Amino acid sequence: MSSVGGWEASVPELVIIACAAKNGVIGNGPDIPWSIREEFRHFSETTMGSPCIMGDVTYESLPPKFRPLPGRENIVLTLDPDYDPEGVTLFRDWDEALDYVRSLDAPRTFICGGASIYRLGMEVADTIELTRLDRDYEGDVFFPEVDPEIWALERTEEASGVDRLSGESVAFAYQTWRRTPKIP
Repeated sequence: MSSVGGWEASVPELVIIACAAKNGVIGNGPDIPWSIREEFRHFSETTMGSPCIMGDVTYESLPPKFRPLPGRENIVLTLDPDYDPEGVTLFRDWDEALDYVRSLDAPRTFICGGASIYRLGMEVADTIELTRLDRDYEGDVFFPEVDPEIWALERTEEASGVDRLSGESVAFAYQTWRRTPKIP
């Protein structure tokens, strides 16, 4: 077993899953500035059956018909003492949420955002599943930099789709990054 950020990083595998524009944008306020069916399908197929950790803003950004995400345990983090949506497992502390997912009988747990949750996840995740759009988008929420000293690009698969908001074709790549082992 390897220790990452003080945590044992063997089971479950902690996987950050995100889609980011070329300029790092992942959101514009509480909204995603694109709507690419192929990317949403990739997210759904990849996370299906696995617990998904996300912040309350990310959870609320999901279309109401997909809240909670079907077929997945939705683990929502919030600092709002009055926030209590139905059908989710709620935590107000990141470390308690991690303890909880490590107690589950699930081979992997997905860290689904937003930006502050991704920053916390970068400290403990084993893998990053990043869809990198080949164009810039306007926004004010950004995905953290993937440090090549810590992460190694293992796989890239090119794809494309149509942004239903702009009507434009968008090329993108599904990237899998793995944490590099620390050399003592």
